[in-house]
Amino acid sequence: MSKFIGIRHEDKYVMERRAPLTPRHVERLIKGKKLDIVVQTSSKRVFTDQEYIDAGATIADNLDNCSVILGVKEMPNSFFQPEKTYVFFSHVIKGQAYNMPMLRKMMELGCNLIDYEKIVDEQGKRLIFFGRYAGLAGMINSLWSLGLRLKEYGYDTPFLKIKQAHKYASLSEAKEVISIVGQEIAEKGMPEELRPFTVGFTGYGNVSQGAQEILGLLPVKEISPDKLLSLKKRKLLPNNLIYKVIFKEEHLSAHNEGLEFDLPDYYAHPENYHGIFEQYIPHLSILMNCMYWDTRYPRIITKDYLEKVYKSGRPKLTVIGDVTCDPDGSIEITHKGTEIEDPIFVYHPDTKSYTMGHKGEGMLVMAVDILPSELPRDSSAGFADALINFVKSIADCDFNEPFADLDLPRAIKKALILHNGELTPDYAYLKAHVEKLSVI
Repeated sequence: MSKFIGIRHEDKYVMERRAPLTPRHVERLIKGKKLDIVVQTSSKRVFTDQEYIDAGATIADNLDNCSVILGVKEMPNSFFQPEKTYVFFSHVIKGQAYNMPMLRKMMELGCNLIDYEKIVDEQGKRLIFFGRYAGLAGMINSLWSLGLRLKEYGYDTPFLKIKQAHKYASLSEAKEVISIVGQEIAEKGMPEELRPFTVGFTGYGNVSQGAQEILGLLPVKEISPDKLLSLKKRKLLPNNLIYKVIFKEEHLSAHNEGLEFDLPDYYAHPENYHGIFEQYIPHLSILMNCMYWDTRYPRIITKDYLEKVYKSGRPKLTVIGDVTCDPDGSIEITHKGTEIEDPIFVYHPDTKSYTMGHKGEGMLVMAVDILPSELPRDSSAGFADALINFVKSIADCDFNEPFADLDLPRAIKKALILHNGELTPDYAYLKAHVEKLSVI
């Protein structure tokens, strides 16, 4: 007899409507793998309770009878029960202080914790992710923000036809509208004062590829970072093209001693490098920040830089789509992740203050930190397409076995942060972060 698999109702954010498994995937697991699946009732989830009932699942107010529980975002401390297995984005692997109480609670209860973010292949490439949908929604939102901001500057552009991502019924509907905008730009061009119109992307992984997929619905030509620097000097540039630039690590940082950029060395010794991205910023209309970042690496846009720039007048850069969304991170003015209901803000360099919305002098930032939930049906389906391959193995695993003997796929075992409440070898470093909670 199989263990009961639970799908949790998401409650961290008001507009979090995703699910780790869709009704279609649940039906496959019930019929094909003979699993028993219980879905916690939800009035806001993009998939209705009835859809799950039709798929063969049981709907319940709680998941007390489930030994394996699947979610998306962090779960409150009060939700955890002893010796159960939880699979979700825990956001603990960087030692995030705000989630250490949650991790400690799970340790005290002897829980197992599997983190989607660490389910990777032998090359370290993530196997289960929402990243592409973060990029898709982030680019849609940034183009929507651009239309509002340019209108504030006195320009009526085709971008005003675009809505925030969550206001579309599906990704395909959003793409249809943006394709129409692209056709209008191709036929009528962009205002001369805004040309050359350029969009830069930091990063080249799933998030960046999703964002580029949306931009590709417009008339786009890709150029190198080097060509970006000389683009404005060229004569007779077409008025109906948008220029795309992809920035890699070597465009963001340089060695402190002038040595040639070396990617493995950069990752191993980031302290030996300094940021050089500022040279490109004056040439960009939109910046889409889609890269991984932590505190070891140089920032790409700082408050000091923006303060200096705005003293000389309004810059070309109009919108920053901070899909990475690290508070006080690579984009220093991203002081917080924003909510879907209130997604954009303007940072005022002169006063170092913030105003929600798109009005006021300063830099507009889109920094929604649950972007895939703006495309909940599409993103849940894409995520579940990958997760479904591992659910049976997790359900069948006897977690009472010693860690070395656990019968799990290698990718899942590498993502097991807690085993019966104990940190597994790859995550032993988190002990120091948890112990900080005890320090008065």
